Formats: sequence, structure tokens, C-alpha cells
Amino acid sequence: MRDLKLPQQRHPEKAHRPDNAQPRKPKWIRVKAPTGEGYNATRKIMRDNKLVTVCEEAGCPNAGECWSAGHATMMIMGEICTRGCTFCNIATGKPDALDAFEPGRVADAVQKLGLNHVVITSVDRDDLEDGGAEHFAQTIRAVRHRSPKTTIEILTPDFLKCAPDVLDIVVAARPDVFNHNLETVPGLYPQVRPGARYFHSLRLLQRVKEMDPSIFTKSGIMVGLGEDKQAVHQVMDDMRAAEIDFLTIGQYLQPTPKHHGVDRFVTPEEFAGYEKAAYGKGFLMVSATPLTRSSYHAGDDFARLRAAREAQLVKG
Repeated sequence: MRDLKLPQQRHPEKAHRPDNAQPRKPKWIRVKAPTGEGYNATRKIMRDNKLVTVCEEAGCPNAGECWSAGHATMMIMGEICTRGCTFCNIATGKPDALDAFEPGRVADAVQKLGLNHVVITSVDRDDLEDGGAEHFAQTIRAVRHRSPKTTIEILTPDFLKCAPDVLDIVVAARPDVFNHNLETVPGLYPQVRPGARYFHSLRLLQRVKEMDPSIFTKSGIMVGLGEDKQAVHQVMDDMRAAEIDFLTIGQYLQPTPKHHGVDRFVTPEEFAGYEKAAYGKGFLMVSATPLTRSSYHAGDDFARLRAAREAQLVKG
């Protein structure tokens, strides 16, 4: 029986890779271990509904803060991914069949947590003909039915191996935010995200905006993987050409010695420089800090994103 708590069984494709040294984290990157009543209450709701969270599976450093506030990012379609990205801590292999009752359980958890804003993500499911598009749509509809006032943000796979029209299924369910992360600069894709294609991911987000301009689009990258500033600025320009509204930039943290090594820890001052540059390029919303993650402070950020669009429309 496979034990996903063991790194060698969690990441069999990385087992024979040479170890990469894990440098000591600077003071600005350290966080407290998760504790407290709020954290435990959120954890209980996740367990009672038999739900997986990316907070745990990806080893997010902000899990304690977010769960204590009653926020958690739901991860649908199982806990095993069909891709083997070198930065990611989610288990890889052959996933189980989809659970038809999962959309309802997600909706139940959202209602119990009283969320104003929910983030729903997934593993990659290259084994499914539609990549899980219909399952995403069902989950969005279930949450809308149980919690009509909750705004919904989805963080999707790239649907690379599917027919182009599967994206229509997700967009037709009308999430408030459609997020798909580019993760890194194009020159690092062969090492960091070998199963993906940079321009396919970019075009996916552009197509969402073409289909429904009212949906906010969002994407993010990690830094500290070996990129340079020029490449980061080029990604920003590419995103704006695709009319992406919201950019996140965070520090890459190496989950285990078998994962892609940390090239360096980017300073808070450099992150501030990226944020200033991104706003200058026309993004409606930017989050660029060492601990920024796709769904970190997502609810507050959505409110600011919506306000920024309204202000832009007034000016226009």
C-alpha cells in the first residue's frame, strides 16, 4: 500500500534524482507553526467532509494563518497528480476515479465555514478526457447553490491534453476569478515544469478573457528558481498582452532535497520593485512578497481587485 507521507513514495519520479542542498531560510521567510482554535475548527470541517486542501498537500507556509481565520483552499479531484513538476510537493502517480459526491461536500464545507470568498484548485488530471473541466463546473454550481453570496475563485490545470472546447465548460459556470499559474519564466520550463507549455498556459488565460470579459483572470510565478529580472519583466509583459488582471509573485521554497533547488532568496526590496513595475504595466491587482501564494489573502485581494476595476471604469 502506497504511503503518501513518505517522500520516496509520494514522489517516485524524483527518488533517483541527486539531492539539492536546502539553504537556511532568511528571517523574512520564517513563519510560526499552525495552532489555535480557529485552525483546529477549520481542520475538523475539512476532515469531516473528507476534503483535500492544497494548503496541506503543497506544504504552504501560510496554512496556520489562513486556517486560523477560517480560510482554506479546496483541492478537488483527489490528492495524486499526473504531472511531475520539480517544484511541487503534491504526490504524483495514477489518480483514483473522480468522486461524484465531492462537489456537494465542497459546497457543504464552504457553507459551514461561512466563506465570503472561496478558492478551489485541483491536481492535474491528464487521465481524464476533459481534464476535469466538468468536475470544476459541477463544484462551482454546487457552491453557488448553497452559498449564493460567496465569490468563487478557481485555480485550474492547463487542460493541455484536452480538446480546446473543454475550457468552455469551466467558463460557462462563471467563476468570479479564473486563475492559472505560469509558475516560472519560459526558459526554466524544461527543468521546472516539463509537462507544461508556457505559451499554451498564457493562451488559456487569454481565451478566458475573450469568452467572458467579466471574469477576472489571475496568474502567478515563483522567483528564486534561477530566473533573472529581465525574464520576470518579460513574463509581466506577456501577461498584460493576454489581459491578465491580477499577478502574484512569491518566493520558491524547496519542499525536499529531491526537488528543484533554491537558487537564491529574493529580498523584500526586490519584491517591492516587482510590485511597482507590475502596477506600472497595468495590472489591476498585484501581490508580490516572499510569502505570497496564489490564494493567500485571496478574499481581501478580490475585494481590492473589484474596486480597482470599478475605479478604472469610472476613469474610462
